[in-house]
Parts: sequence; C-alpha cells; structure tokens
Amino acid sequence: MQRKIIIAVTAGIIFSGCANMSETQRSSAQGAFAGAAAGALIGGLAGDGKGAAIGAAAGTAAGALAGYAWSRHMEEQKRQMETVTAGTGVQVSQTADNRLKLEIPSDITFDTGRAEIKSGMRPILDSFATSLLQNPNTLVSIIGHTDSSGTDAINNPLSVNRAASTRDYLVQRGVPYQRIQIDGRGSHSPVASNDTPSGRAMNRRVEIYVAEQPVQQQ
Repeated sequence: MQRKIIIAVTAGIIFSGCANMSETQRSSAQGAFAGAAAGALIGGLAGDGKGAAIGAAAGTAAGALAGYAWSRHMEEQKRQMETVTAGTGVQVSQTADNRLKLEIPSDITFDTGRAEIKSGMRPILDSFATSLLQNPNTLVSIIGHTDSSGTDAINNPLSVNRAASTRDYLVQRGVPYQRIQIDGRGSHSPVASNDTPSGRAMNRRVEIYVAEQPVQQQ
C-alpha cells in the first residue's frame, strides 16, 4: 500500500508541471515517472516502504536521463539545417528521443534504382558536414529507404547502398567514418502509400539522425 502511495505522489509531482513544458521537457518528466515507478517497485521488493522511497528517488533520477541530450548545440544545428534546406523539401525535426532528424526526399537525392548522390543533395550535405565538424560529440545514423517497386532482393541492398553513399560523401568532407552508422530498410518502412506515384516518391528517401549523448557526471 505504501509503495502505491509513493508512486502516486511521485506521478502527481511530476505530471502537475507538464502542462507548461516543451515536448523535450515533457519527455524527460515522463521518463522520470517511469523510472520512479520501477525504482519504487524494486525497492519495495527488497524491503519496506523506506526501500520503496529510496528506489523511487533513484529511479526518478535515472528516468530523467533516459534518451539523448537536446543541448544548445543541437538546437543550433536544427536551426542551421532548417535555414540551408528551406524550400528544398527536406524535413528537419526533433524526435521524441531528442535526436535531430533530416528526412530527404528522392527528387533531390537519388535517381530511381540508383545509389549515386544527385547534385541537388550535395550543398545540403556540405552544410550538414560543416555542422557535424562543429559538434564533434554527436553521432550520426543514416537509413536508406525505397518504394515497393521491385523485389526485396533489389530494394534491400539498394537502400543500404544509398545510406552508404551518403555516409561516404560526409566522410569525404572530413566527418570521421566511425561517427556514422548506416542501415537500409528496403521498402518496409513506408511513409506514404505505394499505390500512387507521389506516394512512391515520398517513400524513396534517406533519413539522417544526429544524437548527442548526455554528459556523464563524474
């Protein structure tokens, strides 16, 4: 019973302030509650209500640190990429786990069935490489996608090759190879219907994620 009271009180304290929070702050608060609940449960299993209280406090701290950091540098990167990609169709956003996401459509990235970067994508990647070099503590994940035309035997390696071409271009601009991970999803993660030409064009894309790890306190 005491364990339930501790969790309920913790939830009330955390969520009472969520109304005026940004999405980033709200995610941290919700992570704190999840950590508190788990900590209280573990503490309660280990002993009395005092153990639950200690567990809740520890869990709250751990939960608040879940995910990636969204720092001033990340916000500056987001604004910079929004500026250089304005009018290009590139979507720049902050994800729920505090990563910077660039979603680049096929009309400026690759020709159909090809993995070579088109000229329209190069200025965007040039600016992106500059921002990465100015923020050396970030890690990059590049994911390639295709539409549903063709078979998996064609689409799966094509999506990986598109991600690899993007990575190689950034490496040529000075971004360390080890900071970049790549993956390909083939046609298995569509963002639009593959039943129309416009939908298929939206699905042929590259997604780039930038993450900054929280600073670990000594």
